[in-house]
Amino acid sequence: MKILLIEDELPAARQLTKLLQAQRPGCQILETLDTVEGSVRWLRAFPPPDLVFMDIQIADGLSFDIFRQVNVTAPVIFTTAFDQYAVQAFKVNAVDYLLKPVDPEELGKALHRLGERQAPPDLQTLVRYFQPPTAYKDRFLVKSGAYMTFVAADDIAFFRSSDGLTQAYLFSGKKYFVDHTLDELDRLLDPRHFFRVSRAVALRINSIRKIHPHLNGRLKLDTEPAAPEEVFVSRERAGEFKTWLGG
Repeated sequence: MKILLIEDELPAARQLTKLLQAQRPGCQILETLDTVEGSVRWLRAFPPPDLVFMDIQIADGLSFDIFRQVNVTAPVIFTTAFDQYAVQAFKVNAVDYLLKPVDPEELGKALHRLGERQAPPDLQTLVRYFQPPTAYKDRFLVKSGAYMTFVAADDIAFFRSSDGLTQAYLFSGKKYFVDHTLDELDRLLDPRHFFRVSRAVALRINSIRKIHPHLNGRLKLDTEPAAPEEVFVSRERAGEFKTWLGG
């Protein structure tokens, strides 16, 4: 099996290569590409591979842009750092999705299902989903005891999810429950200002006080106000996080 990887995070590409070689010992990784432009150029120049793995967000845009510029005839499995809720929502689309970091068992299932899938990917649905909303929320309705009030998004340092509940932590030190999951907030928050650093925390850029390199390529963050638990950026998300910080 000849496989093309489109992935802009080198550690993630290495890990996926290792998992693929364990699942399919005879597979050949033809190339690892990290941009839309480079992927389009490669797909135009070479015969189609047996399989393509595509990260959704790559260095110069969304991998969906590749399909607008070149006819991709090979089957595609998307990888994404989006939460499992979003991933499962697209299981109906005749395209496989793997949540990063890739789970070996899920990879095995995707490879097994590969031969059973005949329908092309519903790319228009995907593009619509991953397009940002026309306007991001600039305030949130919150619960304050027996009453309700609202807070401005600019006043929120980070959102934290625990036991199925989401709280907004303000720079003032106050905290409130909000009626949104972090999955929903992924689409409601302006990505220029907020970043989902983990399954449990989405934070605003000016809440970050210090960034410490940590074990296994992770990053440890000091926030203001301080979070109830230590905040880490995974190795797989560290590259995207650094890119976000640099604007």
